[in-house]
Amino acid sequence: MRFASHRDIARALERALRRAEVPVAFSAGFTPHPKISYVNAAPTGVASEAEYFEITLAEPAGHDEVRVRLDSALPDGLDVVEVVEAMPGGLADRLQASEWTVELPGVAPDDAAEAVAAFMAADTVEVERLTKKGRRRFDARAAVRYLRVDGRATGVRHETYAILRMVVRHTTPAVRPDDVVNGLRQVADLAPPSSPVMTRLAQGPLDDTSDTIADPLAAADAQADPVGRAQPAPLPSSPARSASDA
Repeated sequence: MRFASHRDIARALERALRRAEVPVAFSAGFTPHPKISYVNAAPTGVASEAEYFEITLAEPAGHDEVRVRLDSALPDGLDVVEVVEAMPGGLADRLQASEWTVELPGVAPDDAAEAVAAFMAADTVEVERLTKKGRRRFDARAAVRYLRVDGRATGVRHETYAILRMVVRHTTPAVRPDDVVNGLRQVADLAPPSSPVMTRLAQGPLDDTSDTIADPLAAADAQADPVGRAQPAPLPSSPARSASDA
């Protein structure tokens, strides 16, 4: 599922909404579209356990009923974890930062720790990425609030490799975890021999004091009726997560 694009996920969601008979409102005009708003979709090739979207309903529906019906209609690997009533204000304003893990196969944890120290000590780390407007250079260091070697794992050849954990503030242009990996190459010549495995663990309001991320739906949960409050769906038994879990 990590290789499903945002367009693929959007199509799957719209089909699931029809199959689940969720009463989604549509826009007016000659080409009506379902009123669905996506926020900070994960890049293609990145897994995620914290994707969010908003839908407008044409009629009231219970939170848990919508979650169960929609989750059942989605393909394997796309899981609806929680449904709450939208609060006043934009959801995007509450998604201030993301927390990521990055597995670096073939990179020794000690080498990764040295590269992380060099990256965090730098004032700026400029990287280059191809965007819709062409190649663009930007500072990847300023957006990174927290970065460390979080652990180590053993690969199929019994080689120990590093796992990074980072908290990255949402900026314009967006700094992605692969930009941070490119930054490690810039400052410490750290070049993983194979593609890193990246997973978004959370996104939401950022606590500037502790560099931790809060639940962006917590306030809505507190205001929800206890009977209608959505309960987390059971996680799949497979360790693989979707590219965009809702």
